[in-house]
Amino acid sequence: MRKPHPGGGTEKLPMTEPAPREMRLMRASCRRGTAACPIRSCDQRGWKAEQPAGRWGGAGSPAPTLQCPSPGVLPPSLPAMAHAARLLAALAALLAAAATGDARPSKIGLRHRREVGGRSAIFNGENFVLEETDWYLLNLFRLWWHYGISFLRLQMWVEEVMEKFMRIYKYQAHGYAFSGVEELLYSLGESAFVNMTQRSVAESLLQVGVTQRFIDDVVSAVLRASYGQSAAMPAFAGAMSLAGAQGSLWSVEGGNKLVCSGLLKLTKANVIHATVTTVTLQPTEGKPLYRVRYENEAGTGSDNYDIVVIATPLHLDNSSTIAFEGFDPPIDVVQGSFQPTIVSLVHGYLNSSYFGFPDPKLFPFANILTTDFPTFFCALDNICPVNISASFRRKQPQEAAVWRVQSPQPLLRSQLKTLFRSYYSVQTAEWQAHPVHSPHTPLPRFTLHDQLFHLNALEWAASSVEVTAVAAKNVALLAFNRWYQDLDKIDQKDLMHKVKTEL
Repeated sequence: MRKPHPGGGTEKLPMTEPAPREMRLMRASCRRGTAACPIRSCDQRGWKAEQPAGRWGGAGSPAPTLQCPSPGVLPPSLPAMAHAARLLAALAALLAAAATGDARPSKIGLRHRREVGGRSAIFNGENFVLEETDWYLLNLFRLWWHYGISFLRLQMWVEEVMEKFMRIYKYQAHGYAFSGVEELLYSLGESAFVNMTQRSVAESLLQVGVTQRFIDDVVSAVLRASYGQSAAMPAFAGAMSLAGAQGSLWSVEGGNKLVCSGLLKLTKANVIHATVTTVTLQPTEGKPLYRVRYENEAGTGSDNYDIVVIATPLHLDNSSTIAFEGFDPPIDVVQGSFQPTIVSLVHGYLNSSYFGFPDPKLFPFANILTTDFPTFFCALDNICPVNISASFRRKQPQEAAVWRVQSPQPLLRSQLKTLFRSYYSVQTAEWQAHPVHSPHTPLPRFTLHDQLFHLNALEWAASSVEVTAVAAKNVALLAFNRWYQDLDKIDQKDLMHKVKTEL
């Protein structure tokens, strides 16, 4: 699933975007008598769930502010945290539904965005190695003529991986959760899925009969456009990327970022606008208590929480990593780095001569992917507005249009002149988009401590909004099951047999 690009009107379902230091926090105030009930007319001690604000990192689920239950509705002895866990699970389910297309955008006031067709091609630095036409059968014939049945073998391989991955929805529907990424992957595809995080895409595809030429020309182009990496990246992340490249993506009018803000508004969450600096384990009897310190424009503050869900990357080269204090053994961060992504929005006239079309009127492509060459850009797209009217049409090739250029480094003036005959403006955005997927990166765990969880752990196996939604619901179920000590629902093996038995 493609990454949303700032200002880009053709953004697809967004991938995980790391937030600087935001985290999703949940607090049961009345369990230890740390705050009065927020309902003035209530004579009980109340509770509320809070969360620091910030941009949605693709990995968190806000917890709504709730009123204290009145006597006779629920037993006073029922832990308030149980309600919070259920609500977190419900929101995670909503996120998962939104990611998989089961949630209607209209539920949060959004409408599906109309797609505008455009042809694609793959460029190798000198010429186009593959060109899409307007005829489906001709496209299939060209794939067969150049690559044999490699495209069929690729599709069968991706479908097999995705069929097994879809098992997670059945597991989560029955309340099962996993404390680590390796345990989750093993439950879906046993050792084959775990091994896919330790071997490359190229190696896996060659094993099923895909030719090296097809990998170099087509597979590498898709991976460069989605992850900015080559076919040497792990096979599991590569399969997720290739699945998203086969279509069935969707977007909403106004941009997919409205899905995140719409979900937050729907929950009526009590948002704390602050940056978290440290999480400290408090010395208490019984269940642990975590003190979270944060800072904002008004100064610094801190609060105690029963459950803390971290929804931001924790890795070595992240300068905004949260500090953990009082934990024995210490909490380790992931031994990896993130992939920088640079997107340039250029309003100008494309230099079609660079792509072998001296006459710009004859240039037929709206999307250009690249193989490992040229090295200075990964993908080039003629983008459309986020709101498309019924009368909208793409600009003609000889007209000035807005092009999105994805590159590993900021584009130099000479490189811009290579791609464009002339241009009016250039806007550039740079961010740490997703992990650098490597076969040597160890798989982290969701559980950092008893009730301290790291939601972003799963993106080290694969990074997309659907994967992140799966991680969100897994953490919600994990927190709920651990709170009630329902250990039979955590890290269970042979789940397919158990789920069939329950049905």
